[in-house]
Amino acid sequence: MSTPPLAGAGMPPGAFSGTQAQAAREVNTASLCRIGQETVQDIVFRTMEIFQLLRNMQLPNGVTYHTGTYQDRLGKLQEHLRQLSILFRKLRLVYDKCNENCAGLDPIPIEQLIPYVEEDGSKHDDRGAASQLRFASEERREIMEVNKKLKLKNQQLKQIMDQLRNLIWDINAMLAMRN
Repeated sequence: MSTPPLAGAGMPPGAFSGTQAQAAREVNTASLCRIGQETVQDIVFRTMEIFQLLRNMQLPNGVTYHTGTYQDRLGKLQEHLRQLSILFRKLRLVYDKCNENCAGLDPIPIEQLIPYVEEDGSKHDDRGAASQLRFASEERREIMEVNKKLKLKNQQLKQIMDQLRNLIWDINAMLAMRN
């Protein structure tokens, strides 16, 4: 993690305003998490670039290959790997600092972090959930009854269609014999 240069280190006095200098000195856990998130995004980006470089490199299978191009790509690959290791070290520092900042905090149970679970409202929510469950089961039962009725009606329609088909077949057979 890099710190901003101070006014005496190659920068004119007053280059940082008071709020920027105070923000640079004051590092809280939330800003560390943001820095960690950005570092992870950089790691993913660098890794994708490494895979892109590897995809474009040819395997040494005896084919004549320009050594200049090979050396250039190898140099890029090594640079990406070096920067990737730096990013991982930075991420480790951020992780350690966050753990150090959070070491004194009491862990909060996960149930308390969910906003809709509360001590006084939980009985009301249970009744609401029970009524929703009852409503859903009634609705499911009604749908099943309707499906049974539809199947029965479909069977009746199929029987009627089969009877009509047989009747038409018989009529056509009689007409054919008459001619």
